[in-house]
Amino acid sequence: MRKKRETLKDGTKVLIRDLHYEYLDKLMKFYRSLPVEDRVYLKVDVTKRKVVEQRMKLNEEGTFFRILALHDDEIIGDGMFEIFKEEWRKHQGELRVIVARPFQRKGLGMLMFRELHSLAMKKDVDKIVVKMMKPQKGAINICKKLGFHKETVIPNYVWDQADEPQDLVIMTCKPKDLWRELEHSYSDSDWQRCR
Repeated sequence: MRKKRETLKDGTKVLIRDLHYEYLDKLMKFYRSLPVEDRVYLKVDVTKRKVVEQRMKLNEEGTFFRILALHDDEIIGDGMFEIFKEEWRKHQGELRVIVARPFQRKGLGMLMFRELHSLAMKKDVDKIVVKMMKPQKGAINICKKLGFHKETVIPNYVWDQADEPQDLVIMTCKPKDLWRELEHSYSDSDWQRCR
């Protein structure tokens, strides 16, 4: 079981751990507390309990890996790494992270990316994919800083949670490139020990 205590840039103590069913209620509270403008670009409506339960069950398949960030026993971040099941893409994995607004720009997203990167390395993935909608400029910029490169933009390919068509941005990177950028971006002593 993954369970790691970390300290954010501002000194806030957090716990990074694997997702388990006992956290379902806390996860629902976290999702429902996200501003509408953050939720609108998510793949699914995370305010629906059945949707979240179905996604949690995917962990049992061995191709989905979920982690949580907690502060004072409240969820403040959610991350997922999915290994594609199709034979022709089994060398690829998709990474997703969402952080509560009060904890953004404090290094939490980087810590979560680091943990998910570690999973990717253990699973021998040689390409990491992120997919976002074009208005998610902050997320796109963070991914650029982490070594992701824009592969393509598909116009009006997806619909957001407000039923508006959006361009889909697909970015990729090699795990070693992501590691190099994470190492450069985060220089905590614990970070150095985990190499």
